[in-house]
Amino acid sequence: MVKKENIENRILFICEVCGLGYIDEQTAAQCEDWCRRTGTCNVKLTSRAVYFPELTRFPRKQE
Repeated sequence: MVKKENIENRILFICEVCGLGYIDEQTAAQCEDWCRRTGTCNVKLTSRAVYFPELTRFPRKQE
């Protein structure tokens, strides 16, 4: 579920998988869905991010 946070005096919606922040909740939800399904970031979605955490790591997929 997308988190709503106040970062740098802006309300942002954060993907709980990769940590990228977006202005709108819908894009953050799309990012989170993509990240959970594929374990990667989508370049079209990340191009709309306005907040980037220091380090993004995806959990390893269990086989």
